[in-house]
Amino acid sequence: MSSVEAGPLLAWFSQHRRRFPWRTPFPRDPYLVLVAEVMLQQTQASRVAVLFPRFLERFPTLDLLAAASEDEVVAAFAGLGYYRRARLLHRLAREVAARGWPRSSSELVRLPGMGPYTAAAVAAFAFGELTPPVDGNLCRITARLFAVNSVLRSPTLSAQAHAFARKLVATHPTPEIFEALMELGATVCTPQQPQCAICPWATHCAAFRGGKPSAFPLPQPARTKETPTWVALWVENAAGEVLLRQLTEPPLLGLWLPPLHRGDGDPQYRAAILAQEAGLVANPSLVGSLRHHITHRRITVLLFRAAPPLGVREEANGFRWASPSALLPTSSLAEKLARLAHRSRAKGEAP
Repeated sequence: MSSVEAGPLLAWFSQHRRRFPWRTPFPRDPYLVLVAEVMLQQTQASRVAVLFPRFLERFPTLDLLAAASEDEVVAAFAGLGYYRRARLLHRLAREVAARGWPRSSSELVRLPGMGPYTAAAVAAFAFGELTPPVDGNLCRITARLFAVNSVLRSPTLSAQAHAFARKLVATHPTPEIFEALMELGATVCTPQQPQCAICPWATHCAAFRGGKPSAFPLPQPARTKETPTWVALWVENAAGEVLLRQLTEPPLLGLWLPPLHRGDGDPQYRAAILAQEAGLVANPSLVGSLRHHITHRRITVLLFRAAPPLGVREEANGFRWASPSALLPTSSLAEKLARLAHRSRAKGEAP
């Protein structure tokens, strides 16, 4: 590890870093760091760059976030997915609002939903602690530089990545080292087709010298993909409001969507069950299907439409009418269903 120095990395980062709204001078506001790091979990930085300012416009301070309801916070996360992050962020904000900010990673990690990586990132970027935040980017860079034969999330590789980052920051004691490593992994030392020709460390990289950088780290064991078929029910009243139901089970826990049946059996029968639960009399008709991905699930959703009733069993059974623009916590699946329903109506199918 001694031949790999921080200087070339920092020089590269100074010239090639992407400009993001959360990349302000150090030390940074811990609230802004926290929101950015939570959003960046499992979401591309380019997508977060669009939604981060919108979220801060709605909740410019941690105290305002803590004072909001959970539904308001989840709704403000619309478009980012993985809404469990929003609920944990809300819980964390309430605890910090009550007790104040811990300043070290060892204290931050005790907060709800604050994992070791996020705790180290907040401690580094906001409070100047130099404990390395070890993420997938750092692990992948380490595996390739030193030809480590381990899978990405293995304890062995994580420990080596942590030691490597500590050596770098010992010679250049700035949290900018950590951000530069993240940027290198995100834009150059990428999982597929790494851009070795422009890497500042290419001449020191064992994987590059061996002619097979993409072979490191070792591939993760394949996870079995689930291919369920869900049934959704679309009911729209004369005011343009759509019948929604709050889901009570993962993976869409707490979100408001058109009524969904996620079990097995004949789709028409399942649609009829949904209609009955909502107090509808009409027999639903199939209008089309779509695909939706949630982590390892590759879901086919069959959309049925039913005529609006005179009255729907609301509230007690988790139903409510809402306009499409209502600020409710929901999923991108709702937008897909709306487009499918409106396309079928435009084609002249029965309402």
